[in-house]
Amino acid sequence: MAEIDRAEPFVELIFAKRDGIATVTMNRPKALNARNRLLRHELIRAFAMIDGDPEIVVAILTGAGDRAFSVGLDLKEAATDEETPLQARESWTRFSDAAALDRVAKPVIGAINGYALGGGLELVLCCDIRIAAETAQFGLPEATRGLMPGSGGTQRLPRLIGPSRALELMMTGERIGAAEAYRIGLVNQVVPLAELMIAAEGMARKITSGAPVALRLIKEAVRKGMDLPLAQGLALETDLSTLVSLTEDYKEGINAFVEKRAPKWRNR
Repeated sequence: MAEIDRAEPFVELIFAKRDGIATVTMNRPKALNARNRLLRHELIRAFAMIDGDPEIVVAILTGAGDRAFSVGLDLKEAATDEETPLQARESWTRFSDAAALDRVAKPVIGAINGYALGGGLELVLCCDIRIAAETAQFGLPEATRGLMPGSGGTQRLPRLIGPSRALELMMTGERIGAAEAYRIGLVNQVVPLAELMIAAEGMARKITSGAPVALRLIKEAVRKGMDLPLAQGLALETDLSTLVSLTEDYKEGINAFVEKRAPKWRNR
């Protein structure tokens, strides 16, 4: 890959862009990348940048260090928070990094390099493709701390692995390793830790070979279609396929195939 052509100034994360791939790294390794208020706000800003930058086709989300993707909410900060329950609910609604990630229209790859616990796992669930290091561990331990998953875990995890297994993980607070996460369909691949970013970037490069508009509409069709009856999902697919057929990239893809050359996407 080419050298990084832009890096945005952040405090608690590292944002880089190269060759159509944005990499967002939560950068609080000493705190196991726990999500304090500043990191959550910066993640929201980074996700907005990804969607707003036409040069970015796909994104990778990971954590700094070898120990953790993210262990979730920064409980030390939360312990000193003086918000009322209603204020806390409003804050989570307005400043939810998981919700902001879920709204990203472009493909997002999660590169899970260690612990993905609580809100960290809830961020993982918002990614479209998940690649885990062999050392990764996953869990939603909120119930053991008098809490419950509040960033989509109770909704996204059952849709991914089924309600019974999801309830078991949430009610017991049990952690599972990467091999079990792969077995139950929580992650797409498991690789050695040293090869994690190589695998994530390799997947991202494969995705960038597709037309950007088509990639976004495929994601929209799948995400929205999951919550629709089949007939309505097929109607949505037809509508979005029609939109794709009206793009310049659709014509370019056909011409490139006929002329036996690589397509040159224009993102329109």
